[in-house]
This record gives sequence, C-alpha cells and structure tokens, in this order.
Amino acid sequence: MKEPVDVFMDRKPDMTEDQKDGGYMPASMLLDFLAVLTKHRRFISRFVLTLTIVVTVAAFLLPKWYKSTTSVFTAEKTEILSAFGGISSLARNLSPARALSAFGANPEADRYMAILKSGSVLGAVIERFKLDSVYEITTYKVEKTTKELLGNTEFTVEDEGNITIGVYDKDPQRAADMANFFVEMLNKTNSELLVQNAKGNREFIEERYQKNLADLATAEDSLRLFQKRHGIIAMPEQTEASIKAAAEIAAQLALKEVQVGVLKRTQSADNPAVMGGQIEVDELRSKLAQMGSLGANVGKDMKLFVPFSKVPDLGMEYLRRYREVEIQYKVLQIITPLYEQARVEERRQTPSVIVLDKAAPAERKAKPKVSLYALMALVISTMFSLLVVFCIEGVNRVRGTNPQRFDTLVNTAWSDKFGLRWKRRSART
Repeated sequence: MKEPVDVFMDRKPDMTEDQKDGGYMPASMLLDFLAVLTKHRRFISRFVLTLTIVVTVAAFLLPKWYKSTTSVFTAEKTEILSAFGGISSLARNLSPARALSAFGANPEADRYMAILKSGSVLGAVIERFKLDSVYEITTYKVEKTTKELLGNTEFTVEDEGNITIGVYDKDPQRAADMANFFVEMLNKTNSELLVQNAKGNREFIEERYQKNLADLATAEDSLRLFQKRHGIIAMPEQTEASIKAAAEIAAQLALKEVQVGVLKRTQSADNPAVMGGQIEVDELRSKLAQMGSLGANVGKDMKLFVPFSKVPDLGMEYLRRYREVEIQYKVLQIITPLYEQARVEERRQTPSVIVLDKAAPAERKAKPKVSLYALMALVISTMFSLLVVFCIEGVNRVRGTNPQRFDTLVNTAWSDKFGLRWKRRSART
C-alpha cells in the first residue's frame, strides 16, 4: 500500500507576479493557512471552548470583591487676624505654596496623598479592621498586610481638584467603613502635622517676641535716663524754643545797648538812668551767654532751653536713642499679630478636607468581571491553539521533507535531555 502523502508536501505553490518581483506573500500560503485551520478545526474549537468555559466558571466561583469610594475636597483656610491685611498679604505672597501653585502644582493634594500612603495611616487602618486576619496572613504580617492593603486601595486626584479614595473588600460594609476611616485618619494626621509645625513657628516667634520686648524696654530706659540727665523732653521743640528765646533776648540787648549808648552821649556816667541801663545790658548779655552754654532751668532739674553749644551732640545722641525706641516699637507692631496668629494656629482643630461623597456599601461586586475573564480566555486560548497546531504542522513538514535530518536533530537533542543533562568530566589519567 502506498503511504498517504501530505497535501502540503507535494503541492508547490504557484508563483505570482508579485512574488517573482520580490513582492508580497503568494496566495497559496493563505490557502495553506486555511487548510491547517480546517484540518485541526476540532482541536482548536474544543480547546478554545473548553478553556473559555473553565475560566468563566472559575471566575464565577472566585470570591466577590466590592468597592466603596469616598470623595473629598480640600477645606478652604480662613485667614486669622484679617485686620492685619498688609502682614497677611505679605505672608501669602512669600509662602512656598503660592510659588508652587504658580507652576500649576497642587501642593495640598500631594501632601494629602503622601499622608494617605504613609505607614502610620496604613498601620492604623490595619489595626482598626484586623486586616491581617481578614487577608489570612500569618508570616511577615506587617509587610504583607500593608502590601495587600495598598493593592486593594486607590487614591486618585481628579481633574476637578477633589481626591477620591476607593477601597476593595469582600465585605461591602467593611469596604465603606475603611474608606471613611481613611478620611478620618487624613484629617487627624494632617491636623497633628499642622499643630506640630505651628508649635515650632510659635516657639520661634515667641522667642523673638520676648527679645523684642526686652530690647524695647532697654531702649526706653536709655532714652529716659538721657532725658533726665540732660533735661530734655522733646529735642526739636526745645531747640526751636531756645532759638526763639535767644533771638528775642538778643533783640532786647541790641535795643538796650542803643539806648544806653545814647544816654552816655547826653548824660554823665554817674547818671542813674545810664547806670540802670548799663545794668540791664549786662544782665541781658549774661542771660544770653548762659543760654549758649548752660541753658535755662525750669524748676530744680528740668531745663527749658537746650544749650546751643551742646545742641549738635545732644541732638545726635537723642536722635539715636529715640530712633532705637521707634525701631523696636515698629518691630513689636509686626511681631505681635504674628505671635497671636501662631498661638491660634497651634490650638486650631479644623478639618483639612471636606467630605463631598461619603462612602456607602456597594450593591454590586466590582471584581472579578466575568465577561473580561471570558474574553481574555477566548483570545489567549485561540492564540495558544494556533501556535500548537502550526508547530505540529512545521514538525511534520520537516519530518516529511528530510527524515534523516529530522532524526539526527531529535537524537542530538534527546541525548543531553535538551541541554538539561550535565556532562561528566573525564577522569584524569
């Protein structure tokens, strides 16, 4: 009897014009492809159908997971001590958050995402819901439970600016409770961080505030001692008064000197009017000299007029001491509201985020999606079955065209177990 001949071995594909010119695949190869599919149609259909059904049934039997989602918005921060508008606007303009927002970044959302993924928050969720027992983890509980929890949670910053927290769990109520607990821990952790930061700011500002009070007291005491020592109450006003008084005395002196000079020309030196006029002239000169060197006293200690000879030195000293008092007072005006604001911020307990949608138990399962599993099984099984049948056809072609070469390749591969057999070293002679 004649051995059956494979149709693919004896048939020589017709060469088309495109193939002769180095073009596309000949039409006969497409017919060969269809012939292979037809020849192994039963295997392909049964394999694909069986694997798809098995995967679909397995998907139905897998545990059902439910997803609960909550959505939150960043809470708007109320400006404390808004009456100090200049200081508040300066602080806002110099804040790093404002600088980052200019480049389109959202530092608040990044901060909240970091808090949600932090070990402290995840650890609190694990401890609250006993997730190591829920996930049935017995070894490396902290590491594996944290990894499993991160795989079952989704933190997303939406385009609208809100943050969504999604939690998968086999129990729909527990999934909702976990999502809401994440929001609770976010507010709590962020408040603690803000309080810690505010405490550091308050301590620094308080230290500077106390130093400013001490510097202001020192400057005030220095100015007070200067005023008592030199009898100065208000340097500019007293200097102006000294100049006006000296000018008036000088005018009176000039007038009296003229009168005395006229009397001396008409009367004798022993004349009482001449002697009285001369006494007035001498007294006016003495008073003017006294104002130039000592000033005029009012009462026992205080001086009404500043001596002209000491005006430059006393004026400069008074200006320096008075300027120091004004500087420390201006610093106090700036630090006081900052200090009060830091004290308020340290004690403020306001939520960081506002809940837009509270998580509720899901009514339908989120996974596994049976249709997706079935589609994936259909595609993968089809590709795998095609790979198998074409490999079989390729092996049959090689065996049919050159049996000796095929046997040699098989024996060579089998002799060393397809490369898995270790070669023994030859014994040393």
